[in-house]
Formats: sequence, C-alpha cells, structure tokens
Amino acid sequence: MILLPAIDILDGKTVRLVQGEFASATVYDADPVEAAQRWVQAGARALHVVDLDGARTGAPVNLADVERIADSVEVPLQVGGGLRAAASVRAAVGAGATRVVLGTAALRDVELLDEVVAELGDRVVVSVDSRGGRLAAGAWVEQTEIPVAAAFERLTARGVRRFVYSSIERDGTLSGPGLEDVRAVAAAVHGSFVYSGGVGSLADLEALAALRQVNLAGVIVGRALYEGSFTVGEAQALLDRLAR
Repeated sequence: MILLPAIDILDGKTVRLVQGEFASATVYDADPVEAAQRWVQAGARALHVVDLDGARTGAPVNLADVERIADSVEVPLQVGGGLRAAASVRAAVGAGATRVVLGTAALRDVELLDEVVAELGDRVVVSVDSRGGRLAAGAWVEQTEIPVAAAFERLTARGVRRFVYSSIERDGTLSGPGLEDVRAVAAAVHGSFVYSGGVGSLADLEALAALRQVNLAGVIVGRALYEGSFTVGEAQALLDRLAR
C-alpha cells in the first residue's frame, strides 16, 4: 500500500476542504508546485491531484498547474476534477497525468467511459464518492440513491479496474477511516482501489493496513500531512513495514 498526498487546487492554490464544502477551504500553499515538491522530497511515490475548480465547473481549469507539477517531480500523478469529456481526459494526459480520475460522469456517460477505457485501459480510475452508503455526484453537491456496491458493479462490467473510494462524511475531518466501509468496498471491487477520508494519525494508517485487503492499493491523505500530524516518510515506512 502506498501513501498518496493530496494536492487539491482551487483558485491556483493548494487547499483542503472539509466534507467537500467549498466554503470550508483552508489554503496551505500559494503554489501547488511547492506542495508537490515538498511531498516528493519527503518520500511520496505518487501524488493525487484534484482540480477543484474543474470539479465545480465541469471542465478542467488548472491543467497548467498540473503540467507544472509534472515537470517538477518524477513520480506518477493521479489527476481528477472536471474530466467529463474525452477531450478533457486527453488534455489531462497531455498535461502529465499518469492516471486520470473520472467521477460520476463515468456512470452517467457510458459512451465517454467506454471511449477512455478503450484508449487508456487501466490508466483510467473512477472515483466512487459515498455519503451514507450512496453515491454523491457533481463535485459532491448532488446526492443520488445509487448504492455504492451497485456503482462498483456497473463500472466493473464496463472494464474499469482501478477506483478511488471516498468517504465524504469523513473527508477533511481527521476523524479516522471507516474500516467497515473499507471492508465492504474491498469485497465489492474486482480490481484495486485507493481509500480517502478521515485519516488523521499513523494509528489510522495502521488500522487500514491491518485489514489485510489485498486490493487496497493505497490511501490518500491531505489535511493530516499539511498540518504535520505525521510525515510522508513516517507514513510510508509504516505501510511498508506492515506489508511484510
């Protein structure tokens, strides 16, 4: 399992939200490149980059920053936010994304999903974002009645093999991961997934690793890193040790 520091870009700055609420944004870096370089120098093996402006507007806004990050570090970038058209997906790849993250567009636009999966294969990741066990959409502001397990089933049937699972209730709260949710997701996912939501301590990472879910490939962490709860190096060393 690897640690993926989150770099969420809003108005050209690195921010963190609480439970996806834009009004809750806290700015941590005036330039997201500084965050990227800091995390990679500390030992990050990959980065999770989200264009929050793009997620809100429906089309990428901050790909110039993605390109600057890609030019400044030598680790894979997982990039999402506003990727709701094939042209946007290709633009993200052109900016340096190793993997592209689609949201509910992957479920609402089957033709889009089929096109990008055919073109990019397992470089396509779909983020399944949960509130109360149901899928949230449209930068988390829309609530659907689609059960999370059903979303995974539908996406897998169309060839998706990589996922992000986000717990919206826990996002940015440092309240700990939803371990039972992770177990349920691991049982539903045929492929691999990365968990996001609530990690606030090394003990939280240890608890995730202790689940021993072979398809849990990584964990996205944001606020805990930015506020110094632990370092990237400490976290990755712990995950490596527990994987032995």
